[in-house]
Amino acid sequence: MTRIPLRPLARILDAREKGENPDVIERENLRRRHDEMRDKARLRAEGRLLVLAGLFLCAFLVVGGRMAMLSGSEPSEPRAQAPGARIAMARADIVDRQGRVLATNLATYALYAQPPMMVDPARAATELASIFPDLKAEELLEDFTGSRKFLWIKRKISPEQKQAVHDIGEPGLLFGPREMRLYPNGRLAAHVLGGASFGKEGVNAAEVIGVAGVERRFDDYLRDPANGDAPLMLSIDLTVQAAVERVLYGGMRMMNAKGAAAVLMDVHTGEVISMASLPDFDPNNRPRPLTEGDRGDDPLFNRAVQGVYELGSVFKIFTAAQALELGLANAGTEIEVQSSLRWGKHTIREFRNKNYGPRLSVTDIIVKSSNVGTARLAMQIGVERQQAFLRDLGLLEATPVELTEAPGAKPLLPPNWSELSAMTISYGHGLSSSPLHLAAAYSSLLNGGTRVQPTLIRPTHYTPGERVVRPEVSAAARDMLRAVVARGTASFGEVPGYAVGGKTGTADKPRPQGGYYDEKVIATFASVFPAHDPKYVLVVTLDEPEETSGSEPRRTAGWTAVPVAAEIIRRVAPLMGLKPEIAPLSPTGVTLTSN
Repeated sequence: MTRIPLRPLARILDAREKGENPDVIERENLRRRHDEMRDKARLRAEGRLLVLAGLFLCAFLVVGGRMAMLSGSEPSEPRAQAPGARIAMARADIVDRQGRVLATNLATYALYAQPPMMVDPARAATELASIFPDLKAEELLEDFTGSRKFLWIKRKISPEQKQAVHDIGEPGLLFGPREMRLYPNGRLAAHVLGGASFGKEGVNAAEVIGVAGVERRFDDYLRDPANGDAPLMLSIDLTVQAAVERVLYGGMRMMNAKGAAAVLMDVHTGEVISMASLPDFDPNNRPRPLTEGDRGDDPLFNRAVQGVYELGSVFKIFTAAQALELGLANAGTEIEVQSSLRWGKHTIREFRNKNYGPRLSVTDIIVKSSNVGTARLAMQIGVERQQAFLRDLGLLEATPVELTEAPGAKPLLPPNWSELSAMTISYGHGLSSSPLHLAAAYSSLLNGGTRVQPTLIRPTHYTPGERVVRPEVSAAARDMLRAVVARGTASFGEVPGYAVGGKTGTADKPRPQGGYYDEKVIATFASVFPAHDPKYVLVVTLDEPEETSGSEPRRTAGWTAVPVAAEIIRRVAPLMGLKPEIAPLSPTGVTLTSN
């Protein structure tokens, strides 16, 4: 800034020459300098006031906008914020083969407490105990008045419970948003679905992880955000599953059994249309596993997959089919069954020492369920060929079905597979497998002779498996099983219009300490329908059944498992689109002629 001198020399000299007072020039310059300084100060102050007014206006607009947003939103509790990794909550739905929901997500809340923020801990503890009967007021009060700064009270609560807690008016009780796993059908298909629980948790989110069944087996898929709109489609049919479980439960109660299992499978694709295990549980409130006692008594135990049992005479059809496949016999070949069969110190006899005459055809060995005849066929087959055949049917390894529990359910094989083992295995003793193993093996044998792998996922395309037996052998096996129902041990399995074929199996139940119980059995009926054009295989197993309508308890599969399976077929066959085949009426002697 250029400053003007108060006493400029030129003007002073000029003023003196003219006789003027030089002090006037100094006073005038001083006044002008003061005026300039005052103008600049005024402009600076006006600029500052303008900027300050702009800042106040912006602040007013921000506060006003925030108040408008809050007035238009739902009121919510303040939540503590904590740094950490973001928790992914998304989880894809699970649906049945028709697209009906089996498992989905539901928005809910978790309840937690911050004791330092609580006003009246004693009242809060009492009120919470009245809302949640499983909580104890004394324990809550101890937590609220201790040194803890944070504690979970409930991982998930209903809207009604949330409102009740909100009405307490305690600022130290807070809510965290959650997505919980919901199974809208309750217990239906519980062992297939398995269940889910919370993994990583924060006050504002919690991840949902599978703990069993397909929920755990496909946990990565279901948790992948990319699959949020692509539900996991199972092979299970919800309507059929409901019918199977209802009939199986009624049959278990009627036959006084302690447990039951059923597997319904498509014979060509291996798709499991229904899988049931009783007793069961509600995956919405999954119980804790039993820590003592018989593992089979645990509701979480899946008898259809994890239940590895000696299944008895249902194995006889495998022996007969292999003998036909190897050319050792045909359906009409007669085998000696007159006397018991001795091997070293061991004797093989018929059930209850029955006498079936000197000889039986291979078909009648299956129809009458002859242990001796089946064992003689096994002797002709030999150990190595029997092992190879059963391996081809998938009976010597864990099933590949998509359940977390399946890999641990391996068949129990004899430590030394001797000729005696081959003979006892031929009629279902000495080798333990699950009902699912049996269903897959029957499907492979009866669908024309190609192996199937059991699956709980609905396939997009079907590729036939490797051949196990020739088609004509498969047809002969179906004829034998049809004869068992028509005139053999499974006569209660007849369902008019559906040509059911099947084989019964009654095996003594093993003791945990070794040996077998005298009056406890595992009763099984493995069936196929329609037998002449197979579509489905059904396996029903009852644990310790007793039919008590007669003078003495009856425990064999023909009296227990067979009627239950027949009722299941009668219920579910129409649901699956199978129309009953009505036999034509006999001629009446009246002929219709044209005019």
